Amino acid sequence: MRGRNDHAGDSTGDEPDEALTPPSHEDGGDFSLLPLKKDHASRPLWINPHNRHIILEGFSPIAEQAMDFLVAIAEPVSRPAHIHEYQLTMYSLFAAVSVGLQPTDILEVLNRLSKSPIPQSIVDFVLDNTKSFGKVKLVLKQNKYFIESAHPDVLRMLLRDEVIGKARITEAERSQQQNGNNRLEVLGRAAAPSRGNLVIPGTSGARQAGQGVNGSGGIVREPPGTKSAASNAAANAAAASGDVGAAGGTLNDADLFSSIIGMDDEADGLGASGGNEDEEDMVHSFEVREEATEEVRRRCNDIGYPMLEEYDFRNDHSNPDLEIDLKPVTQIRPYQEKSLSKMFGNGRARSGIIVLPCGAGKTLVGITAACTIKKSCLVLATSSVSVMQWKREFMQWSNIQDHQISVFTADQKEKFTSAAGIVVSTYSMVANTGKRSHSSQKMMNFLESREWGFILLDEVHVVPASMFRRVLTKIKAHSKLGLTATLVREDEKIDELNFLVGPKLYEANWMDLAAKGHIATVQCAEVWCPMTPEFYREYLREKSRKRMLLYCMNPNKFQACQFLINYHENRGDKIIVFSDNVYALEAYAKKLNKLFIHGGIPQTERMRVLQHFQHNPTINTIFLSKVGDTSIDLPEATCLIQISSHFGSRRQEAQRLGRILRAKRRSEDGFNAFFYSLVSTDTSEMYYSSRRQAFLVSQGYAYRCITKLTGLQEMDDLILKTREEQIELLQSVLIANDSAADVGKDMAGAGGWEEEGYGGASSSGNRRIGAAPSSFKAKRSTGTLDALSGAGTMSYVERNKSANRTLAKERHPIFKKHYNQK
Repeated sequence: MRGRNDHAGDSTGDEPDEALTPPSHEDGGDFSLLPLKKDHASRPLWINPHNRHIILEGFSPIAEQAMDFLVAIAEPVSRPAHIHEYQLTMYSLFAAVSVGLQPTDILEVLNRLSKSPIPQSIVDFVLDNTKSFGKVKLVLKQNKYFIESAHPDVLRMLLRDEVIGKARITEAERSQQQNGNNRLEVLGRAAAPSRGNLVIPGTSGARQAGQGVNGSGGIVREPPGTKSAASNAAANAAAASGDVGAAGGTLNDADLFSSIIGMDDEADGLGASGGNEDEEDMVHSFEVREEATEEVRRRCNDIGYPMLEEYDFRNDHSNPDLEIDLKPVTQIRPYQEKSLSKMFGNGRARSGIIVLPCGAGKTLVGITAACTIKKSCLVLATSSVSVMQWKREFMQWSNIQDHQISVFTADQKEKFTSAAGIVVSTYSMVANTGKRSHSSQKMMNFLESREWGFILLDEVHVVPASMFRRVLTKIKAHSKLGLTATLVREDEKIDELNFLVGPKLYEANWMDLAAKGHIATVQCAEVWCPMTPEFYREYLREKSRKRMLLYCMNPNKFQACQFLINYHENRGDKIIVFSDNVYALEAYAKKLNKLFIHGGIPQTERMRVLQHFQHNPTINTIFLSKVGDTSIDLPEATCLIQISSHFGSRRQEAQRLGRILRAKRRSEDGFNAFFYSLVSTDTSEMYYSSRRQAFLVSQGYAYRCITKLTGLQEMDDLILKTREEQIELLQSVLIANDSAADVGKDMAGAGGWEEEGYGGASSSGNRRIGAAPSSFKAKRSTGTLDALSGAGTMSYVERNKSANRTLAKERHPIFKKHYNQK
């Protein structure tokens, strides 16, 4: 971008509102006519008036502080080392308003950080998309859902809407009759939430204040009202820009930025002398049907009134408290504390999503949130292995007792015995709509019959799936928190999380955390493996499905995988090899004599393999199918090799990288973890590979292309070295059935390893679905008793006159008499 610096004296720094309109020009990509402020060199932002993209100079002295502000109001697009790109969207502004930012303050800070006056199109976009935010709330009271607002005219407008009006429960449908059919129920005056005694366990400020240890064994921490790094960020930004804030009666730098980004009581209007005007008004509401809540959320989102979900858990006396706190040894990292402050910033629990890299401690953030709310909590994960990991983490980091936490999976169906407790389950177990066993149905009745103070959604990017989204309508929860590292989906349903769960509350910068040592520093590389002539000839001849298997089973890819495994095992690394294709997974593992896990491996065997990998010094490599993409904790892993993947899935690439992102003790040449993606050249895998890398590249990672592995041909035990061995492998690939050639097909399904109702075993003792294609070829089909007796293959037709008449015209006249047909 370029800008024109006006003559000295013509610009006063921050221009008044009437000067915010950029000069008109026909070329939408030419910004040379935008006037630059006199001190533009100290301001780090460029604002594109056409596509609402914001460019941040990452080398600016105040870049880190400006970054905190931009993450709160915009969506990160790309964040490499020196230039960051963000985009203002309706959803990002919704998230900004939900954490307490005001539209005028957003524009004020943007103007202070921008090199040129804010374009009028940006001003209009911010004001138009925030004027209705925060006026409507969805509240759960006594197991019933209410739409709440302090603005009666807004509720009347919603009632006149065709979709929302039909979802309302009228007085005639309620047991307690009220006069009138469309009148609003006045719930009373809602007191402004007081935050003075709100504590977030695990923060460091309480120890500095000398608050010590509480009676439950946990540490009483300071409230999240301490001045965050973001407040200092913006204050430094303002100081660098030379703004004094005196003109027009605006706040000074410290006050302005504390009120916008900081969490001070007085600045937020939640102290003794202030209060939210909406909170002081009479709150009106009407009840909506439980099964229509998702549709109502979507409709409110479409008409520009997205609903906030907040839970005043400290004033909830109808639901029993859960005695839980973090152990005294537990400490929260600064970015974890910042993400929690976004959730509890106004003294209530906001529903929303926190995005942290894999290995950055998302589990501890969820546990700390549960310790803050102190109500019954439901935790949902993607697999039974991650369920056991969540239970173990709760026991490790908090003082929860064993009788207060239970597990609901295909193998275990427990209830906590106390008045309040924690249940850890999977999306598949809760979302199943098929027939359940008696014990499963009892457990589901238990989950659906009570109010949950808190529902924790691990890997929340799976929620928009048609099956998993049923969870949010079945379970009645006051507040929801989604945790993920990859807020992306290839089906473009990720925006639906804004009304299914809530806005994005916080997103961390991967490269920033790596630079500070919170996650591993990873070297990413793409290894090019040429196709052998025989394999490439068949690749050009075969159909698309068999083509995928051919480039996965490329002999040169076998050899590259063997070389990298030997190299890193000699360095003392723990290695994970990923393959979406189960046929290729078994072939590689058996050829290299390594342990492997896929959907057909029983649960006990999987746990045994994972235990050996973590604690046995002789087991340094395991092969995993896509069942290990998410929610598997292997902190010892330092090297990852990918031989087969699911087409162009950006999410899968990032999730697999996350298996080695745990902070490492080793540091060699600046990198302590390695990620290799083996790609067969001149195939469609090259195209998919470039698409898969898009998310990680936007996070700042760079891929090296390795075209030759020095020393590979000198290996003594190199596999598939002769042409005869390669042709034998090719023959086995060509005779493989279509299910084996289906890359990306794992019998366990995308959602988990073995879940009831979703590609897994049920409690009634049915066989576990999930065997590899080579060992599980049975299939179910509808049929009749005649077919079971063999009649389906007999050469006669049942004497069904109505059916036989339709065949009359096709029969020879000789046979018509036999069938009594004329």
